[in-house]
Amino acid sequence: MTPPAILIADDEKGARFGMKKALEKDGYSILEASSGQEALELIRNRLPDLVFLDINMPEMNGLEVLEKTRGMECSPMVVVITAYGSERIAVEAMKKGAYDYIAKPFDIEELRLIARNALEKLALQDENRRLRSQLESQSTLDGLGEMVGQSTVMRELFTKIEKVASTEVTVLLLGESGSGKELVAREIHRRSRRANKPLVVMNCAALPETLIESELFGHERGAFTGAAERRIGKFEMANRGTLFLDEVGDMSPNTQAKLLRAIEEQRFERLGGGETLHVDVRVISATNKDLPAEIKKNTFREDLYYRLKVVEIELPSLRQRREDIPLLVQHFLRLSSKKHSKEVKGISREAMRIILSYDWPGNVRQLANTLESAIVLTVDDTITQEDLPGDLKGGQPPASPSITPDFTLPFKEAKRRVVESFEKEHILRSLKTHNGNITKTAEALGMHRQGLQQKLRELNIRRTVSAPTEQGKEQGGDKE
Repeated sequence: MTPPAILIADDEKGARFGMKKALEKDGYSILEASSGQEALELIRNRLPDLVFLDINMPEMNGLEVLEKTRGMECSPMVVVITAYGSERIAVEAMKKGAYDYIAKPFDIEELRLIARNALEKLALQDENRRLRSQLESQSTLDGLGEMVGQSTVMRELFTKIEKVASTEVTVLLLGESGSGKELVAREIHRRSRRANKPLVVMNCAALPETLIESELFGHERGAFTGAAERRIGKFEMANRGTLFLDEVGDMSPNTQAKLLRAIEEQRFERLGGGETLHVDVRVISATNKDLPAEIKKNTFREDLYYRLKVVEIELPSLRQRREDIPLLVQHFLRLSSKKHSKEVKGISREAMRIILSYDWPGNVRQLANTLESAIVLTVDDTITQEDLPGDLKGGQPPASPSITPDFTLPFKEAKRRVVESFEKEHILRSLKTHNGNITKTAEALGMHRQGLQQKLRELNIRRTVSAPTEQGKEQGGDKE
């Protein structure tokens, strides 16, 4: 992490010089502004931790700047600088949210002490906010933060998130479209030391190649046709926070080279500009592409791939966590009912049977959209099969009646029975498809071989296929 950043906003060059020399001794990174407007721009774009703000400045006085910082999501600590005998103005500034004030001419040691105390208080506030966020995200047994799930694969995912969140490593998220990669990125940021700084999201697939570089690094006025004014890029916006690059596999090779340099050196130049900007940004990226295959096709840089995947996390598809579907259904019914101000209390057995039997190629996002659509269309307080889209009802083989939930039971017991019945039927069908071969069945189900064997014992599933022939033993090997 870079040292705390302090902005000195004062129209007197000599005053800024003296304060900068004193504060640099304590290792702080110093920014300077000579006017209120310049100070406000730096506060918005560079996100200093602490601002020494002179009251009397041109264009915009210190009190106006202070007022405009109050509504910011990441507002800094502010110490106002007043003339001797202007305590009344200082009191007014503290009512507006200033942490403290210092009067000119001031003692250098007093200046350093105020800076140290302000930054210690800020660090304590950040830590309390982070701990409170963790407690809130752990307050439910049904998931982590905004993510919902109790399956084994989701619990493994939650554990990985908790491990990497407190570090500074780059993280590469892999998974099918709609599996929740942005939610994972948000949870990693929310549980990190950067939680009180921005999380900036950029979808690399949503922009034409000609605009991606400008979007990432910004541009100066006149850098290209149509650049009527300076633009701050995503990297600069994310300074001291986190940058989430979604669909990073769609980035052009030319931009990939510049991205690699920005990540490794934490510096870049805006398009059309000569100034090198230094930042402190953690990068989380995501893709649904096979990047090693893209590397072989020379469409993705191998060095960037290894720089992005210091830690790699693969998200399960909804097909790999079907036992979470009843919980997700209840979650999305609750959210969409509130969003559309409708009293939808549940879902019929037949509708749930259809949902449980569907493959969900669009994963959790498709399930959420399907349920929202059903809530909008239903005229009753219960979702029925008539409220579901036709492709759900016609595109899948019917599910076994054994996995139809009993809605007269308490939720947890009904869910337990549904999950157990589904697991048993799904595993039996897969075993039959693969002629009892445990290894191939485990691969098809997305499980480890030992995990499947344990599940067979838990569900009391005995061998239901005929014993292998000698030829089958040679080909299949590990039937039980």
